[in-house]
Amino acid sequence: MRLVYPLTTERLNIRALNSEDLERHYALFSDPEVVRYLYFGPFDRPAAQEHLARRSTVDLPIEGQWINFGVEVKDEGVLIGELAMGFISSTHAHYEVGYVFDSAYAGRGYATEGATMIVELAFSGLGAHRVSGRLDARNDPSARVLEKLGMRREAHFIENQFVKGEWTDELSYAILAPEWRARHGPATEFQFFGSSSGGDALRAD
Repeated sequence: MRLVYPLTTERLNIRALNSEDLERHYALFSDPEVVRYLYFGPFDRPAAQEHLARRSTVDLPIEGQWINFGVEVKDEGVLIGELAMGFISSTHAHYEVGYVFDSAYAGRGYATEGATMIVELAFSGLGAHRVSGRLDARNDPSARVLEKLGMRREAHFIENQFVKGEWTDELSYAILAPEWRARHGPATEFQFFGSSSGGDALRAD
């Protein structure tokens, strides 16, 4: 199943990634500040190209997989960041959200605005019961995004991961569907194509 793009917010267009995003993708993931708290990077150009190719899928994820989205400011046409959504568990109707944005666009609320749409997609479009987010415990700006989404901090794991040559702490946040609806009101409608081979659009009510 595939989304009908773009998804739009007040200021942003959210779309599928494609090979034409290479220059901006490389700029994003070669920036040491941007990738400081990620599991990978910074990338050289060949690594960025391979990474983008893996992220440029258009099919919504099956259990255990992720989908990534490009983010542009409306009427500017420049990739300023990327959003991600993982389908963690079918049994538990659990999805996870992630995001990475160009540091030049920090402090403008774009990450929160974009992530809000992806969490809404998980709940309203895909029937999630729970959406979570995980991050390096030192990443205060990312934690603030999740808190602005209304997620609660549910765990602080002490040195549970060895990343880039050091033991790191991890924070875990989450929000449930009834909590999300209480904050955001009526569900958003999303349109989908029924299969990867095309077909009629399906509407998620």
